[in-house]
Amino acid sequence: MADITRRLGWRHLRGAPTAHIRHHRGGTLLHDGPGLSFWFRALTAALSEVPVDDRELAMTFHARTSDFQDVAVQATVTYRIGDPALAAARLDFSIDPDTGVWRGAPLEQLGTLLTETAQQHALDVLTRTSLASALVDGVSAVRERIAAGLDAEPRLPATGIEVVAVRVMALRPEPEVERALRTPAREQIQQEADRATYERRAVAVERERAIAENELASQIELARREEQLVEQRGTNARREAEEHAAADAVRAEAEATRSVRLARAEAEGARAVGDAKAQAQAAWLRVHADVEVATLHALAGTRLAENLPNIDSVTISPDVLTGLLAKLGAREPE
Repeated sequence: MADITRRLGWRHLRGAPTAHIRHHRGGTLLHDGPGLSFWFRALTAALSEVPVDDRELAMTFHARTSDFQDVAVQATVTYRIGDPALAAARLDFSIDPDTGVWRGAPLEQLGTLLTETAQQHALDVLTRTSLASALVDGVSAVRERIAAGLDAEPRLPATGIEVVAVRVMALRPEPEVERALRTPAREQIQQEADRATYERRAVAVERERAIAENELASQIELARREEQLVEQRGTNARREAEEHAAADAVRAEAEATRSVRLARAEAEGARAVGDAKAQAQAAWLRVHADVEVATLHALAGTRLAENLPNIDSVTISPDVLTGLLAKLGAREPE
């Protein structure tokens, strides 16, 4: 919308760069172009503002397929006004000189023209297409047909309209039909999910079985090795016992040999001692054989006195003393 200000009966218009302004006075074109700024009188000026920027027109309409199913088409048409002078001549783009607002609704007229044209060509395609085909390939087919139809539509160039692009976002059936169409796919997806679950469970069971078999094989191998270990320990124990027995036999034999030798040495020592004692006794007897009986008695008494305990006093009878003295007196002459 143009910006118009008032100054003492004059008006000043300032347009946007994307708005084409046409100013007529008395049937004469005074200003023509985008982004203009000028002064004018409201009573004598005829102003038109034509947008020249790209505009998008969103449209939604219903169609029926060849199998009598309703579908909703969502599309967008991008267009621009390529010839502002022609558009201003064919449509009412005049603006109020005081407010700058369009007097009519030219963009609505353009929208109706584009929507009806696009809808006509889309219906022509969908009425010869089944619902299943429309849902699979209908978007591209409808887009191409609408673009071709708008390019071939003679009213658009005659109005100065250029179509920039056509986009079709969706083709949707009725909610009940859509749910019915989704059911087989959902069931198939559910079946795939169930099959994947069963396969995953089967794989898990197979892995558990393999793990159990590995554990059993490990236990069997462990038991076999334990049996070998027990057997080896028994062999080692028998070998150790044999070694100990052999060592004990050698030790016993050595001990017996030593005992025999010791006994022989002791016997020889005892025999030598006995011989020495016998010889000493024989010598002692030979020595005492020549001694008188009285001397032997005296020696015996001396030996007896040595072996007796301490005697504090000795009582000698007169008979003994008389006999001793007589014997001693009888030997003095010698």
